[in-house]
Amino acid sequence: MKTLPLFLALCAALAPLSSAAAESFDEFIDRLTLEWVRLDPQAATERQFFTGAEQDALDRQLTPVSGEFIQQRAAMAGRVLAGLQHFDRRALSANQRVSAAMLQWQMEEVIGDAKYNDYNLPFNQIIGAQAGIISYMDNAHPLRNVRDAENYLARFEQIPALIEQLLVQARAREAKGIRPPDFILQATIGQMERLISPAPKDNLLVTSLGDRLAKLPTVSAAARGTFSAAAEKTVADAIYPAYRRAIEFLQSQQPKATSAAGLSRLPGGEEAYAYFLKKYTTTDLTAAQVHEIGLKEVARLEQEMDVIFKQLGLSEGSINQRFRQLVARSQFPGTEDEQRTRMLATYEQTIRDAEKRCETLFDIRPKAPVVVKREPAFSERNAAAHYTPPAKDGSRPGIFWAVLPELPFNTVALRTLAYHEAVPGHHFQFALQAERTDLPRFRSDAIFGFISAHGEGWALYAERLAAENNWYEGDPVGRIGQLGSALFRAKRLVVDTGLHTKQWTRQRAIDYGMPAAEVERYVVWPGQACSYKVGELKILALREKVKQALGAKFDLKQFHNLVLRTGGVPLAVLEQLIDDWVASIR
Repeated sequence: MKTLPLFLALCAALAPLSSAAAESFDEFIDRLTLEWVRLDPQAATERQFFTGAEQDALDRQLTPVSGEFIQQRAAMAGRVLAGLQHFDRRALSANQRVSAAMLQWQMEEVIGDAKYNDYNLPFNQIIGAQAGIISYMDNAHPLRNVRDAENYLARFEQIPALIEQLLVQARAREAKGIRPPDFILQATIGQMERLISPAPKDNLLVTSLGDRLAKLPTVSAAARGTFSAAAEKTVADAIYPAYRRAIEFLQSQQPKATSAAGLSRLPGGEEAYAYFLKKYTTTDLTAAQVHEIGLKEVARLEQEMDVIFKQLGLSEGSINQRFRQLVARSQFPGTEDEQRTRMLATYEQTIRDAEKRCETLFDIRPKAPVVVKREPAFSERNAAAHYTPPAKDGSRPGIFWAVLPELPFNTVALRTLAYHEAVPGHHFQFALQAERTDLPRFRSDAIFGFISAHGEGWALYAERLAAENNWYEGDPVGRIGQLGSALFRAKRLVVDTGLHTKQWTRQRAIDYGMPAAEVERYVVWPGQACSYKVGELKILALREKVKQALGAKFDLKQFHNLVLRTGGVPLAVLEQLIDDWVASIR
């Protein structure tokens, strides 16, 4: 990969950032945003951030994933924090103060991520770049014309170098005695083997290129054939060999790997977990406090579910056992493929219905549409449902990625998952944020990253909002799905902290009621699973706080406007915004 231009650009970006006193605050953050995106070609493409030759040049590059690049980014973040100190926040507008608080939080996060980088696994089955780059090329890289296809191939040829950067980091971890647990190695190897198992011409990277080009009338059949042949050759000669080298390395780690899962097994692991917990919840809650919150929420939700289960004639067995019984008897008829088709169609129908229901709860809604797609087969066994925001230029809608690897499908939670991932959950938040024109671009485009506690907290709040407003009326099975989803997020608090601070084993977490793939997610992504419930509970607490303060003046639509229109922020910043809003009304 040609990382030298990016490295030189990074070095050039470092020095000027401390000279912020010579420019306004808005100029400072605008300049920083431009420099940051120039160093992240994949983000520049996804957001179509620039125009002309500059954007075209970035569309041909991959963002480095090397340890050196991570440390260089941290150095840049330090310069940004120094530059930020030149501004008197009391002299800033309310919106600028939010931006300053956001910038400080996110630059400190960049520095923290670099400090604790050794505790991340370069290759893993959930957020590993070896899988992420495949999804990126399939969905985020645009294919609108011949030049986009040429840029696709230019990036395509850099994937082996990206894999090598990951291998360098993995070997460095191995030298320190840091290696993945045996079951994570097995899951990641299996995922990569599925990726390279088809003949090169049938690999997703090749078929995605051909299928998308076939929809462009400006690209001739001969040109499509040339592009596809070039992609197939790169897959066969370079990409497959790179993934085989990665698989061989991971296989070499297996004899020494153990089933010990949590960060506390590693030197400095408890300190690292405390950092990750703060990063993802944006609070100072300790692992012990989060664990206790989870236990209390689990008890409350199981009690509610027990009442409805009995109404459905399911009175025997644990909550988990009865939930599985309900799923088993709620399957759609037909073959597995027919049921999968029905699931995807029902997700779509549920989203369209939710859009109509939202009219009474929201007076702002995204302009961008949202659609449902199935997760690619190679990653489906290890994936969780997720959402990707729409392209700002309208070339790509918001996408809810449904995970349907095998029977039985969770029809019980179908509606709730659609509310979480699409409407009024992630799609409302991220699409509206991207459509804002009165926010600086680093906030509207989430340039420095996703604030998980706000984003996931909102999506879980959206699930509860549906229940509060009788969307499940006459559908006790769907109501069980909503409560089961909330229970699942509450158990995450218990399991995540249990794995990383209480020496829980993978099996103990599974026995507590978590699917194996979910447990494996928490092992490689410590702290992130705690953001959902912590965020939801905070949004609910803030809503109640506003209700108490405003009484008859409380307007639910206005509360939702504030939470959504501010974009993703740490929970303390959200609380301050809401306190200021209440004071202005009173």
